[in-house]
Amino acid sequence: MKMLIALQVYSVRQDAEADLKGTLQTIKDMGYDGVEFAGLYGHTPEQVRTWCEQIGLTPISAHVPYPDMIADPEGVLSDYASIGCSYVAIPWLGEEERPGGAGFSEALAHIRTLGAVAKDKGMQLLYHNHDFEFVRLQGVYGLDMLYDSVPSELLATELDTCWVNVGGADPVAYLRKYTGRAPVVHLKDFVGTKNEHMYELIGTDEKAPERPGDFEFRPVGHGVQDMPSILRAAEEAGASWCVVEQDSPSLGKTPMECARMSMSYLRSIGV
Repeated sequence: MKMLIALQVYSVRQDAEADLKGTLQTIKDMGYDGVEFAGLYGHTPEQVRTWCEQIGLTPISAHVPYPDMIADPEGVLSDYASIGCSYVAIPWLGEEERPGGAGFSEALAHIRTLGAVAKDKGMQLLYHNHDFEFVRLQGVYGLDMLYDSVPSELLATELDTCWVNVGGADPVAYLRKYTGRAPVVHLKDFVGTKNEHMYELIGTDEKAPERPGDFEFRPVGHGVQDMPSILRAAEEAGASWCVVEQDSPSLGKTPMECARMSMSYLRSIGV
């Protein structure tokens, strides 16, 4: 199995904030083929593109806040197209905009518009799930309702395999379900069980306890996920890229050390 592997730069965000170019070089030196951005850390799209070209990293995608995209679809999406991104992802939707929320119908209209603008600029719009889309609405998962409501050419999946698992679904089966609509897959490992403090580990709450419950993100291959099966399913589903993401470091390691452990594991199983 040979998959192209990228790192979500959010995983090493403190390093990127301090020195984005140096961080990109380190990511390349660890063996990653590409990167997925979540912000440009004050740099211009042109500068980021130049650094990626010089270093030899493919800027495959970017997570862009949904409110930013709907406020200025042409401008924001043009920026990421100019970097050379093939994909742009909605990282999540607010509670009101999600399936079952009062603003879901309006969000669907915005997503169709964003998908069309992205397509016009040579990119594919993706949606990156968490576990909260795995609620049953009229007998259907909310995430499925989202994908059923938007044409596949305007919205593809970026299935986060950790959150699929935490949401109560089988990542392998779910990837296969979206065969042909799963160009980018998030590889994320974890230990523990779902609890009310999980999201404090994502980095959105600076007051996060060191160990909220027993849930902890782990480097790929160092948690409960069946990564060989997930990788095979990603390949069978037609994924072009797998993206390593670890929202918070663990095992007493730095974010960069965790990213290195993930890549070492992937190489050890022949990826």
